Amino acid sequence: MNFGFTEEQELLRDTAREFLEKECPMSVVRELMETEPGYRPELWRKMAELGWVGLLLPEEYGGAELSFVDLVVILEEMGRSLLPSPFFGNLQGTLALLRSGSDAQKKEILPAVAAGDRILTFAITEETGTEHAQDIQLRAEKAGAGLRLTGTKLFVPDGQNAGTFVVAARTGAEGESGISLVLVDRDAPGLSVTPLRSMDQTRRMAEVRFEGTPGELLGEQDAGWATWEAVRDAALVALSADAVGGCEKVLEDSVNYAKERIQFGKPIGTYQAIKHKCADMLIEVESSKSITYYAAWALSEDVEEAALAAAMAKAYTSDAYRHTSAENIQIHGGVGFTWEYDCHLYFKRAKAVEVTYGSPSEHRERVAQLMSL
Repeated sequence: MNFGFTEEQELLRDTAREFLEKECPMSVVRELMETEPGYRPELWRKMAELGWVGLLLPEEYGGAELSFVDLVVILEEMGRSLLPSPFFGNLQGTLALLRSGSDAQKKEILPAVAAGDRILTFAITEETGTEHAQDIQLRAEKAGAGLRLTGTKLFVPDGQNAGTFVVAARTGAEGESGISLVLVDRDAPGLSVTPLRSMDQTRRMAEVRFEGTPGELLGEQDAGWATWEAVRDAALVALSADAVGGCEKVLEDSVNYAKERIQFGKPIGTYQAIKHKCADMLIEVESSKSITYYAAWALSEDVEEAALAAAMAKAYTSDAYRHTSAENIQIHGGVGFTWEYDCHLYFKRAKAVEVTYGSPSEHRERVAQLMSL
């Protein structure tokens, strides 16, 4: 039994790391943090040329038709480099369209996505800040052959950069059975996008308002919740992979600094307090890898426990990333709190990952429910 990555996957990892170190070093990350879009369109197109954007898409739409395990390899490297890009939101919108879209919708949109010419995102969160079915109140009413949307979505990932929105809207009764997914074009009348300020400046979010905005049904009416659940599980594993990459990077930075920083005539890494911190961080990194890789495999194989594995991965890696990034600051001491060092950037990403699509405690509760406890 082989629990390792294949030679091709290791090559994919090496290629991704080399590409991101060249194209998106921390100097570029800091530069993009100050720009309005928060990413470089030319870098996005290069990622599309490498096949990353369409990695999960079938070949007929211009994709590479690889697995979620292959994608996790790239997502780790993105997390390691704190890559500012619309990849996370685009992944969710793409998976929703791939799962529920009609042949015509797929043929129209997915080739452009794979080529890097169109960016998708998924809009579900509203005023409550949660993704529970009962909190979705944005209405979609019948209007001829399509729908018209009225309401507001918050914390839409890269909403200001998306060309097409997949919107979770209420078309029926309260609860999960009344949720439909709607495709909305960025240029549709009545749609307005307002960028939101966020703690993690490497990822953009937006408020999106719909005022009688026309849209097109994605999948069957009142049957959108099942698609969202599948998209959510994939998003949780993607966030976990991002956390794994960040965890590994802050551990490396901590160890390197502990070897270089001299205090009382010797490196601080020789002191037991620092050794124990680094050892604990290593345990969290390796444990995060194990649960994330398992969850990615479960999604790829569509096994029954995929949802359970995704919730477990999100709960554990969120805590691990927050803790290791905080310990990285402590090991660096006073300079760890300064703008010039990168410690705070990873801590902010860790906090964003922690609260996105449910806190660790919420996912532990979900694990318990999935275990029928």
